[in-house]
This record gives sequence, C-alpha cells and structure tokens, in this order.
Amino acid sequence: MIQRCAAFRAALFSALFAAGGPAAAQDVTLTSRDGAIELSGTLLGFDGEFYRVDTAYGELTVDGSGVLCDGAGCPSLTDFVAEMTISGSTTLGRVLMPALVEAFALRRELEAVREETGPRRFTYALLDPNEGQPVGRFSFHLTTTDEGFADLMADDADAVMALREIRPAEVEIARQAGMGVLDEANRSRVIALDAMVPVVAPSNPVADLSLRQLARLLGGRISNWSQLGGPDAPVVVHVPDARSGLAQGIEDRILAPAGLSLPETAVRHETTAALADAVAEDPFAFGIASVSETGFARVLPIAGPCGFELEADRLAVKTEDYPLTAPMFLYLPARRMPALVREFLSFTRSDAAQIVIRRAGFVDQSPEEVPLGDQGDRFANAISVAEGDAGLSELKRMVATLRPMQRLSTSFRFEPGSARLDAQSRSNVYQLAHAIEAGRYDTRRLMFVGFSDGVGPASANLDIARQRAAAVRDAVIAAAETADLEQVTIGTDAFGEAMPMACDDTSWGRQANRRVEVWVR
Repeated sequence: MIQRCAAFRAALFSALFAAGGPAAAQDVTLTSRDGAIELSGTLLGFDGEFYRVDTAYGELTVDGSGVLCDGAGCPSLTDFVAEMTISGSTTLGRVLMPALVEAFALRRELEAVREETGPRRFTYALLDPNEGQPVGRFSFHLTTTDEGFADLMADDADAVMALREIRPAEVEIARQAGMGVLDEANRSRVIALDAMVPVVAPSNPVADLSLRQLARLLGGRISNWSQLGGPDAPVVVHVPDARSGLAQGIEDRILAPAGLSLPETAVRHETTAALADAVAEDPFAFGIASVSETGFARVLPIAGPCGFELEADRLAVKTEDYPLTAPMFLYLPARRMPALVREFLSFTRSDAAQIVIRRAGFVDQSPEEVPLGDQGDRFANAISVAEGDAGLSELKRMVATLRPMQRLSTSFRFEPGSARLDAQSRSNVYQLAHAIEAGRYDTRRLMFVGFSDGVGPASANLDIARQRAAAVRDAVIAAAETADLEQVTIGTDAFGEAMPMACDDTSWGRQANRRVEVWVR
C-alpha cells in the first residue's frame, strides 16, 4: 500500500467532505413510524441506536427507534456489530491497546479473537460465547501519529493513538470537517504516560546530562563525547522516524526552545525499540527513546548546575516531576460511538485498566499516596535553596503543614507562558474529579498546594502560587458534578519557591517548578 502524506490526505478529505461525503457511502430514506416525516440523505454511520446522515439540512443524528430505514445502505438492526477503527502510534498500538481490548473483553465475558488483516493491521473480534457471533470489532492500523491524524481526517479511522498533542493546523482541518474541536478536553483522553529519555550504550562513561546539554547533543552543537568528559569520539545521534509523535515531541519540547534543529546526519529509526537496540550496540551512539522501550540501552538521568538530578522512574513520570514526561493520547471526533465502544472508552479510565497499563510496561494514572518520609530528595533540594530567615521560615511552615499529610501522585502543571493547564493536567482534573465522585476521599482532607519558580520577588511568586492552587481546585470541583462535596474537605495553600523540582536556569526547569500538588490527610 502506497503511503500518502498527511497533508495530501487531509486535503483530499476536505474535498470529499465539501462534495457530500465519500463515494462509498449509501443513500437512505428515514421515515417516522407514523409516516408524517421523511428524511433522505447519505448514511455516514450507525451505532446500533442512532443513524448519522448527511442531508440537505446538514449532518443529522436520528434515533433509530423512531424511524424506519429504506435503501441499500440500511444496516441490520438485529445483527448489529459495534465497530471502531483506531490508527496511529505503533508504541501505543503494539502492546498497550491490544492489552486493554483483551482485558475489556474478559470483563464483559466476551471472547477476543485477533486476526492479522494486513501489514501493520489487525482486528479484534469480540464474540458472544453463547452465540459465537461477533458483537464488536476493533480494528487497528499501526503507523505514526501523523498518519493516524491523516486517517482520521480521511474518515478511515474513528480514533487516533498519538504521542503528541494535536497541532493547530490539524485542529482547524478537523473543525472544518465537522469533527468538533479536537484540542478540547472532551475530545481527547490520556490513556497512559510515557517519557522521552536520553539513552547511551552501557559502556558509555557519561553519567548524566543537563537539559541544555541534551538539546545541544541533539542539535549537533556537541559533536564529540570529549566535550562531555567522555572519550575522543564523534557522537552518533539516533532519533525516531520524523512522522512519529516521539520525534515531533523532541522537536517541540527540546530543540525548538533552544533554537536548534536535528542535523541531517541523525540516524532515523522506524520504531523506538529498534532505536534503543542500535544505541545499545554502539559505544558512541546517543539517542532519545521512549522510557517504555529502552531495551539494553542505559538511560541517563537529567541533571542541572544547581545539583538537582531527576530520573524517569514511574513516580516522577506520573507526577510530571520528570521534565520530559510524554502523555499518550487517544483523540476522538465529535460523533456518537456505538454503546460497546463507549463502554470500552470508559473502561480505559477504570482502576482495572490502570493495572493493565502497568503490566504492559507503561505508567498509569491511578493516584498514589506518597508519605513525607519518601520524599527526601525533594526536601533536601528545598533545604539547599532556602535563603535567609524568610526562606527558612517558609520552609518550616511547609514542613509543619505537610508533615501529617501524604502527597498524591496527581499533579498539575501549565503550558509554557500560559495559565492553561497542560494536556496531562487537564486529564488529571477528570481523574481526580472522578475519584471524588466515587467517594474515594470521603471524610478526608484534600489540599491543593501551589509552588512557583524562583524568578522574581518571593512575595509575588507566593501570590501566583496561591492563585494557581485556587484555579486548579475550582476546576476539579467543577468537573466533579455528581460529588457530595460535604463529605470531603477541600482547601488550598501555597509555598511559592520553597520546594523546587529542577534548576531555574532553563525554561524547562522553571516550568517544572511552577506546579500545583495535591496532598491528602
């Protein structure tokens, strides 16, 4: 199958949409059961309950229980099979999504049968064990994040597996195509968490990297290992395929802020697993891989001139304390999905699904409570940067306040230069709100605690931290629509720059320090 670029396919879909839909669609006529109303158009979809029809009045959704369907395109109401086609990231689709589908089938007491349907394509048929008939069909196309969005725009997919956030141009194309605003919170969900990690061969003597060194390595400004205290040998840079979400995340989050770009000599790999294998075998290689696919390569921690060091361990990724945490998204257009598909999407956020995510080697989003005694490095950092009597006084107040509490792994951070929560944090709002609605924190106290970077006056930083804590608290309360808020005590506090996570010498470090944590008692 010939690969078509995303831009061409998006333009093609726009042309088809303007012309009234794909040529393969079928004309139908829907008539109300009393015969009083008749509606003709092109059948775009049927979810077992509702017809989606492109009519002279625009795209309409019609309740199937109230109409009769006539025409060659009319679906069977008795033998309906819920279908969903998912395209995009191989990292997400190779292990994690199949594991979630199989776990969902087991939970529903259905049999999941996998069939390879083509290169990088497979389908799960979910069978009723009593009848032996399929009730659902989940089809996967493992490509790249770019190609996944292209499939969605061309109406060849119902959802996109992505290792990056959707880009403004893609949002606009989807909006014009009637798919909704895909960068809104209800159009995407974070399935799991990953991280971009620097990797070298096990024999490489370099112990760690700063974010600045990382950018300069990738941008070709550091071209010899001797510049980092290693051997006098050229650095061979390995990166993922340019169309992958991981590669685009490298460009957006590491290179672009430093004003750098990848050298043409960089070695590209179709998968991050292949990248990690190549780096592990070459003592002079350097690469960026997914933390879930590092193989035998050695992961380097991120360090800074202030002495802080961060490793991409599970908790640091979950709290977003590690600066290169990468959410793994599922993007969904504004259309009604079949009931079985909606159940599967709800399942992906359940406690049972979080266990599946962990077993598949990824970082889940289930909240964990971390005792104060397990946060020695964070408090050591706080002590090392405390300045003067005012700094020590604020540090004492922080310790006294937080000592009887435990930190939740659910944290909130903001987009660079914006008051808007970043993608992972927007997902965290709904995760925490759901937990409150479920009564998980009844009779307990939740405290939203604001922190800031150390740039500017301490008093101003403290005020900003307070405002952020209050804004996050309000967002969570608004999302917890069915919660009995009288059963849980919710408050805010702030400690400004008292407990930095990273050095303030880079924009990445400052962004990591500007956060709202949740503490529970």
